[in-house]
Amino acid sequence: MTQVVIDGAVMTKTAPIPRLVRRAILLLALAVVTILALRAWDARRGMPLERWHTFVPRELSEDELDRADWPAYLQAEERVLASVRDQVTARTESPEPDRLNRYASESPVDPFHFAHDWNRSFVLEPDAAPAGAVVLLHGLTDSPYSQRHLARLYREHGFVAIAIRLPGHGTVPGGLTGIDWEDWLAATRLAVREARRRVGPSLPLHVVGYSNGGALAVKYALDALDDAALPRPDRVVLLSPMIGVTRFARFAGLAAVPALLPAFASAAWLSITPEFNPFKYNSFPVNGATQSHRLTEELQKQIVRDAAAGRLAGMPPVLTFQSVLDFTVSTPALFEALYDRLPSNGSELVLFDVNRSSKFAPLLSTAADTKLSRVLPAAPRRYRTAIVTSAGPASAEVVEIATAAGAVDEQRRPLGMTYPAEVYSLSHIAIPFPISDGLYGLAPDPDDDFGIRLGTLAAHGEVGGLVLNMNAMLRMSSNPFFPYVLERIAAGIGDPPHD
Repeated sequence: MTQVVIDGAVMTKTAPIPRLVRRAILLLALAVVTILALRAWDARRGMPLERWHTFVPRELSEDELDRADWPAYLQAEERVLASVRDQVTARTESPEPDRLNRYASESPVDPFHFAHDWNRSFVLEPDAAPAGAVVLLHGLTDSPYSQRHLARLYREHGFVAIAIRLPGHGTVPGGLTGIDWEDWLAATRLAVREARRRVGPSLPLHVVGYSNGGALAVKYALDALDDAALPRPDRVVLLSPMIGVTRFARFAGLAAVPALLPAFASAAWLSITPEFNPFKYNSFPVNGATQSHRLTEELQKQIVRDAAAGRLAGMPPVLTFQSVLDFTVSTPALFEALYDRLPSNGSELVLFDVNRSSKFAPLLSTAADTKLSRVLPAAPRRYRTAIVTSAGPASAEVVEIATAAGAVDEQRRPLGMTYPAEVYSLSHIAIPFPISDGLYGLAPDPDDDFGIRLGTLAAHGEVGGLVLNMNAMLRMSSNPFFPYVLERIAAGIGDPPHD
């Protein structure tokens, strides 16, 4: 700005914007408009929105969840599922016998027809007096189905297992369009209140989180350090935790801008695909990615604040299982944002390495081949690490390479397992499912039938012939090392409560 004098008065004159700056602003605006136009065009040429995309069930709000108890939540859940049955399933034409649609009442994947609908919240109680309680939190677009195997493990060890259906899940994909991450956290608090009510103040309390549920588990544990009214967990178990998301999720909200115009409503969705999975959404709204990003951003900020204030000293032990290759969450963030800041409190990190047998080693990309060495900090570390990997290039046998907290020496232990010959790595979604899982397993239990066996699909043909995304078909959906996961979790179930 410059000052000039006119008739004795001092006037301020704003300097003109330089030509290069004006040109840069114009080019940026043109680029944004072009991107939004392409996004709108892409949305219009995709699959149309169906009733299960546009119907939004009425879930309890954050305030209502904080006032509710477990029976009240189950009653509200029943109303939500009834509304889906009335507004979606009853108005959806039954598919042809060979078509799969979870929202058609005659479909073999209609969850209402199963002996147990695992979209619902559930409680597993031990045969004797409880030895403790565990709260299990599922992932984004997921349902309590993903926690049923771990819930059974805890019940076998005398724990009451409470798996809550997080708001917006287990109903219709449209349910995720009107949900905030604060609603998920309020549901977590409700489940923990119920767990503590069932076992009293002195017995152990664990929180288990898968993917987005892992972020909620850590967030709750941090909140309990700051708020004495919240019951503190004695142990946190994480599977593929969403401590950080990929860079794309940060800008996912921009993809929905064209949806402000009704003609481009599909732009509010990152993917619109047929719904053939009875316990997980295939379609994914932009708001789902936005809320996960907001949650992980707040989580990372809170970790930094609590570390600076010295409050992380009260953090319970954290046990994490993570695939070295994970397309959904940021593996480096697991170290940088969480484990590198944890105190020496008995925490442990298990990493599932790629299959380094001679069959796959020559085909691994450089990024995949070197991922482990790039993300794992040098020893000594304040937590135990365990690498589950091939015994050698000529062997499919699997070993655990463990380094104790504070140590540098590695200990090798054969696990009596083999890397399946056709599998080059685990994935984000594989960790909580055994290969016998009826829906996702490589070798599903015949008695565990949910109308489709996604884990056994190994189709060969021409591109574009199936309703499934080919990348999704290639993704490993179960964990051949699941017995090892159970072993590591069980090793800490009997630990005394964290002080």
